[in-house]
Amino acid sequence: MNKLISLLLALLTGLIGFAQTATDSLTTSQPAPTPTFHKGRFAAVVATEAALYAGTMSYLNFIWYKDEKRVPFEFYADGKGYLQVDKFGHAYGAYLESYVGYKALRWSGASKKKALLYGGTLGFLLQSPIEIVDGFYEGWGFSWSDMAANAVGSGMVIGQELLFDEQIMKYKFSFRRSPYSKQANGYLGTTFAGQILQDYNAHTYWFSIGLNRIIRSERIPDWLNVAVGYGANGMFGEFENIKKWGNVVIPPTQRYRQFLFSLDIDWTKIKTKNRFLNQVFQSMFMIKLPFPTLEINTKNGFRLYGIYY
Repeated sequence: MNKLISLLLALLTGLIGFAQTATDSLTTSQPAPTPTFHKGRFAAVVATEAALYAGTMSYLNFIWYKDEKRVPFEFYADGKGYLQVDKFGHAYGAYLESYVGYKALRWSGASKKKALLYGGTLGFLLQSPIEIVDGFYEGWGFSWSDMAANAVGSGMVIGQELLFDEQIMKYKFSFRRSPYSKQANGYLGTTFAGQILQDYNAHTYWFSIGLNRIIRSERIPDWLNVAVGYGANGMFGEFENIKKWGNVVIPPTQRYRQFLFSLDIDWTKIKTKNRFLNQVFQSMFMIKLPFPTLEINTKNGFRLYGIYY
């Protein structure tokens, strides 16, 4: 998963940077008429996606796996690892890549069918080679559960467009430094960036949907959402907690799941007369805004946060 997050950050930087050069129709979640096909835009989208794919494979082959030992293709059963937090991460990566890929192709003028076929599947297509390459390196292995999570992420984009003609539910990620990182002697990362990559206790994945989709009322603004989140805590290892790291004892800790309920904002529903601000809001579709939050967990029941991110 560390590999996936680092690659995802690079991919999204390229995709979103490209997307922000488009018109507002690139990332709007409102149904829109089929745009006029533009060969130049289409060529730019295809070239960008091809470059990202080539860059991903080059990174894997020449940097990430440079010092790893090649082995005959093998499988890795990690479906229970990190209490499935990393599976939510795989689905999240595929969702973001497919979301931007689909919107970019629609901006280029591609039909909805072709945009879903070639853009909506982008997350699954970009991440599948990573899983296959993993199968040839010692300590990694091909994971069917990772592949399933990738498919779910892309499927959320495709399914919502087919059913609702828009993304009524946004899939979001938030990160807050966990108290466990100080107890881990570097095992969960020592810097902010390192903890994003290594500390799954600090990850929360959210499903955010418009409140007026649940309670029909003209008084509820379109941008006000409710969000359901998932995370886990107490993890100092993939399947079970390690006892030492760097000759430092790690205190025994209970692993437990978190289910969170909060409010949120759908940035794509906020409209201004400033085109630049509109594009900024559209590109923030994956950002969960901090709000008061109720947590139900498998350790001690309920917990209320004045603000949670």
